[in-house]
Amino acid sequence: MFNALIINKDEQGYRCELQQLADAQLPPENVLVQVAYSTLNYKDGLAITGQGPVVRKFPLVPGIDLAGTVIESAHPDYQAGDKVLLNGWGVGENYWGGLAQFARLNGDWLIPLPEAFSARDAMAIGTAGYTAMLCIMALEKHGLTPEKGEVLVTGANGGVGTFAIALLAAKGYQVVAATGRPELADSLQALGASAIIDRSELSQPGKPLAKERWAAAVDSVGSHTLANACAATKADGAVAACGLAQGMDFPATVAPFILRGVSLLGINSVTRPKAERIAAWQQLAQWLPNKAMLDHNTREIGLSEAIATASDLLAGKVQGRVLVDVNR
Repeated sequence: MFNALIINKDEQGYRCELQQLADAQLPPENVLVQVAYSTLNYKDGLAITGQGPVVRKFPLVPGIDLAGTVIESAHPDYQAGDKVLLNGWGVGENYWGGLAQFARLNGDWLIPLPEAFSARDAMAIGTAGYTAMLCIMALEKHGLTPEKGEVLVTGANGGVGTFAIALLAAKGYQVVAATGRPELADSLQALGASAIIDRSELSQPGKPLAKERWAAAVDSVGSHTLANACAATKADGAVAACGLAQGMDFPATVAPFILRGVSLLGINSVTRPKAERIAAWQQLAQWLPNKAMLDHNTREIGLSEAIATASDLLAGKVQGRVLVDVNR
């Protein structure tokens, strides 16, 4: 028997509970992993609380991230004792996820845990850091370099935002952080932000084209914020869009794209191929400033605290990352 969060939806309604499960209840995949750590991301918050249509099948264990040790494997790439991690692939949505002490998974979804990181480090980074790195890789593939000007990061106090700031600063970029929590400006500057703006400058309806301000942007917010980020991006710049914290809508015009040549780069972290995942994690190992940043940016909780913390996360009361020790 082992501990797990389990989501059900039936005549009693939608609910997430901490329960004990048996190994026989795990899905019939080809790798059994003893989970060391998982995380809480925005998507996990939606799944646990039921505030968004994230979970597709019931019952289901939430958790889109996990890191741990292979216990049994029928997959050719892995054997007992291997250290592995997983981000995305519909885990915690369509498939049982990482907020449990054990997970049985498709080995194609796993990658080896990079030598530079412990399981705890990897989950302190999690999908948030991995997605931030994918955004930066996409912007640099588009031609972004530090000398081209400032880079906007929206949702700056969130998981993706904090990692985007730290990684961009480490690479030599000037970062403008947009936040709705100005009292946390000092912590954003400690991560590497060179300027702070209030999110209200971006979150309301704006002009089709605004004054050119930044060379590129990393947006995890969507809606008016994304539209305004595009409207104020310099000619031939790019915006990497990876989230919808403000909304799924995109109330914009084509003006930035056809009059300035701005590119909107969609970042789907869920189904990236294995080689791209490994490359992103290699970049994380190279460019994360130091392990102290992970500790500063991370709050650790036990599995029993995850349900309550999910509500705080959606309410904007959580800064940075939430690391979940599934064994306490």
